[in-house]
Amino acid sequence: MMKETIVIAFIIALFFAFTILGYMLNWLRVAREYERGVVFRLGRVLHEPKGPGLFFLIFPGVIDTVQMIDLRTVALDVPSQDVITKDNVTIKVNAVVYYKVINPLKAVLEIEDYPYATSQMSQTTLRSIVGQAELDEILSNREKLSTSVCNILDEQTDPWGIQISNVEIKDIDLPSDMQRAMARQAEAERERRAKVISAEGEAQAAEKLVHAAEQMQQHPMAMQMRFLQTAIEIGAEKNSTVFFPLPIDLLKLTAENGGLENLISHQPDN
Repeated sequence: MMKETIVIAFIIALFFAFTILGYMLNWLRVAREYERGVVFRLGRVLHEPKGPGLFFLIFPGVIDTVQMIDLRTVALDVPSQDVITKDNVTIKVNAVVYYKVINPLKAVLEIEDYPYATSQMSQTTLRSIVGQAELDEILSNREKLSTSVCNILDEQTDPWGIQISNVEIKDIDLPSDMQRAMARQAEAERERRAKVISAEGEAQAAEKLVHAAEQMQQHPMAMQMRFLQTAIEIGAEKNSTVFFPLPIDLLKLTAENGGLENLISHQPDN
């Protein structure tokens, strides 16, 4: 009878031992390498976050409570925002914000929900910065605007223990009528450049012709050589046109005698 009592007592003791052991194992927590645990003991926060690795809680949920904070960089997608630019053009702009927690204590104590707060702050800052710029500046200086948004966001979220590492403006949606207007503007700009290039070409060609004329004026035989070269080039194309070279000296003599008829009348009869 005594042996049975001892066995029953041993079983009961063993049961309580495993129960207490299992309950105490529930007091253990494991924080990953990229996690930190902010522990509240009787409502007061411990000065140092727990982790990474194994740490111990006293009566979890009664004496100690813990909130795990992820320290990895988070890519926050900022939804499309309707913005009126400085030159009164309505556009839609979206962006992506990269942030991470650098102070877990501030992220828990200074702000209720830091992901939601960071998202709202990103939206308002994006609308504010883009609304202060004109459409051409937004399209051409997108990196500058992204840097401005990043600096302002980092300054505003610093008291929360949040660091904004980068902000990128992804898409800028323009109204259809504005797209057509910009297409017409681009077409007109291309036409203007084409006309300017053509005019510059004509001016350069005129300068070269003037230079060539001055050279030929100093060397009269150069004109005849150029005339003969042109005739040979035309004849090489199997053209039916026949060229009769007329000496420059004859033209000069004709001009000095008042015309071709006067020149013929002055010729002696055979």
